[in-house]
Amino acid sequence: MKRTPHTRNPLAAAILGATLTLPLGLVPPLPGSAGQAHAEERARTYAIPAGPLGAVLGRFANEAGLVLSFDAALTNGKRSGGLQGRYSVEQGFAQLLAGSGLQLVAGSGGNFSLSPAVQAVSTLELSSVTISGKAPGSTTEGTGSYTTWSASSATRLNLSPQETPQSVTVLTRQRMDDQRLDNMIDALNATAGVIVQNSNIGADSPDFMARGSRINNFQVDGVPTSSLLSNDLHSTAIYDRVEVVRGATGMMSGLGTPSATVNLIRKRPTHEPQGGLTAEAGSWDRYGSGMDISGPLNESGNVRGRLVADYKHQHAWVDRYEQDHFVLYGISEFDLSDSSLLTLGFSNLTRDSNSQFRATPLFFSNGQRIDFSASDYKWPKWLHYDQELNNAFVSLEQQFDSGWSGKVELNYTQNEYDAIVTNVRGSIDQATGTGATLWPSLWISNAEQIGLDAYATGSYSLFGREHELITGVTLSDLWAKGPQYGLSPSYNRNIPNFYQVDGMPKPEFIDYGNSVRNEYQYSAYLSSRLQLTDSTNLLLGSRVIDWKRIMEYPSADDVRSRESGIFIPYVGIVQALDDTWSLYASYTKIFQPQEDYIIENNGTPLEPEEGTSYEAGIKASFKDGRLTSSLSVFKNEQENLAIWNNDTFLYDVADSATTKGVELEFNGELAEGWQFTSGYSYSITSDKDNDRILTRLPRHNLKTFTTYRLLGALDKLTVGGGVNWQSRIGEDLYWQGSYMLVNLMARYEITGNLSGSVNLNNLFDKEYFSSVSSNYGFYGAPRNFMFSLKYRY
Repeated sequence: MKRTPHTRNPLAAAILGATLTLPLGLVPPLPGSAGQAHAEERARTYAIPAGPLGAVLGRFANEAGLVLSFDAALTNGKRSGGLQGRYSVEQGFAQLLAGSGLQLVAGSGGNFSLSPAVQAVSTLELSSVTISGKAPGSTTEGTGSYTTWSASSATRLNLSPQETPQSVTVLTRQRMDDQRLDNMIDALNATAGVIVQNSNIGADSPDFMARGSRINNFQVDGVPTSSLLSNDLHSTAIYDRVEVVRGATGMMSGLGTPSATVNLIRKRPTHEPQGGLTAEAGSWDRYGSGMDISGPLNESGNVRGRLVADYKHQHAWVDRYEQDHFVLYGISEFDLSDSSLLTLGFSNLTRDSNSQFRATPLFFSNGQRIDFSASDYKWPKWLHYDQELNNAFVSLEQQFDSGWSGKVELNYTQNEYDAIVTNVRGSIDQATGTGATLWPSLWISNAEQIGLDAYATGSYSLFGREHELITGVTLSDLWAKGPQYGLSPSYNRNIPNFYQVDGMPKPEFIDYGNSVRNEYQYSAYLSSRLQLTDSTNLLLGSRVIDWKRIMEYPSADDVRSRESGIFIPYVGIVQALDDTWSLYASYTKIFQPQEDYIIENNGTPLEPEEGTSYEAGIKASFKDGRLTSSLSVFKNEQENLAIWNNDTFLYDVADSATTKGVELEFNGELAEGWQFTSGYSYSITSDKDNDRILTRLPRHNLKTFTTYRLLGALDKLTVGGGVNWQSRIGEDLYWQGSYMLVNLMARYEITGNLSGSVNLNNLFDKEYFSSVSSNYGFYGAPRNFMFSLKYRY
């Protein structure tokens, strides 16, 4: 049976392969090739992991922009060590086919096929360059796929999903475009196993939850970024993909919870000129525009750049809410030599919000439901939340003659915000509307983080086998300063009529002086992937951390916290059953210092959260890696788990909490033109008495989405849709039953360069609460649509 790997045009291939390409000039054409353009293409740098020979060949052809067809029986049972470094097309095929007993056959029209070798294939002397850490994993831009061939967020080694001993979801560029996942809230809301619960519109601090814990580990290109730096602000316009590793990742992130780590992988400059312009308009007077331009900056192509800009003007289903969101991102690459790469870049994100919509009381004092719809609330005009997030980075990557490579990156991030936010509390009389109180707060802060990340990676021989090792250090200093404001005693919190909250006067605040936070985290790690047998890999790793936090208050004593020599071990094992199936298991520790504002009811700070995390499962890779799946079971054991109490507005503590669950996921291509993603998760958290806690999180959650490009005369049309379903959630007074949201999309290629798309969310206009906590709930978005145009050249 013949098969043809997924292919694309040369320009799209250049997008995917450009990340590591260093121009070396022209190479001779492949013998007998009718496709001179491919054969004379400059050498490119590839980072294709080891795997089944058919999958590796398919990916190489995909990245090189070639059409390769072959009988799958020719490659069955054969494996490849992958392709790491700089190769021309001819050199790449020679390397991959060496020792396989197969040879490349050139067909008509620049197509290629495989056949059994009739004579020994000569081995070329290859000059290769491998740059460590360059766009970790597999670039997804231009592939059209919902999966990827490799990711590095779990262990920082580039491994295929099947070789990674943890659950990994990769939101590819195609999937983010299809579902219009424009920001972190949208992206994580579409991620299997992740629960997103908003408590407001126009502010920050959405709850990102996984496996019973809050997600506070975020990285950009593998470099950790503090949770104080408004990670929910990130726009996906500047990222190639979002990698989400569920479970504890302390070895790679340092401190953290056993929820998940979110790694944002930046877009990189391309070797070939390319550009895109977008425009959009949708429900509630929402509109936006953007551009993305990339290519060489000089004639030789050894200097490349990319510039991304995106602007959105947003309204919502409630009155008065208005937001402007602007993103600017630039990156340049400089080939200092054939083995050295310098990268410089920056990003600027601003988000200014007028008014807000927040979680509101659900019941009157007599126990009757407050019969308001999602659009009935009108909040005061003086509410606002203005934010700015700036980042600058520089990195140097070096390939050594030994085959090892290294990277050092320096990052600076600044986050500023100025906001007046409020909540409504109280016991409200249904007849008079009295009894409610307003609790406004003024927040002004400036936080800065500077981080240094350096590591080296390579292979080594031991007991007659080749193994991989990576070692590095991460140094991070965080400084944050902001005035502490208190509400003026003359301000009357009492709301005369709950139905007229918008009429409350703007409060006055008293400045009590500045509070300052200094936080340091210095760590070193070592991880090795040991090839015990041809089918068994053992991953061993650890990170040692020194952490310190100093809190300075204007009217209280300084608070100093320190933990030294924190040891986080990691053990993972993967057993390949065949080219399709593999079993895995992993174990690691948990350590997370509590935030200074997390205190018990008696006013004492909480001890650090500690525990262990276990995971085991089975993974499969079909269609030569174009469709991946996983089934996992997990168990987290935690001490000192902090749980927010919306009645006391303080934290309760679970001295001993256990979270157990199951996750099932599929991602990739079901058939030609048919992309599919689906993830189901079951998770339950219990205390030491085996009573369920965290009932505001659903036990069951299902997320699925698919697109299909029609055939024949309708091949310019792509249609798609999906559902998000979750089981009931609630606490005490109110429980919300299970609900399902249905979303649809369609895209039509108007010309070869211009396409139009429409996304329709919440098709049946389901009314639901995004979050429920005790007597408070926050409405989710009603039915809405967005129409967009994209022009690419």
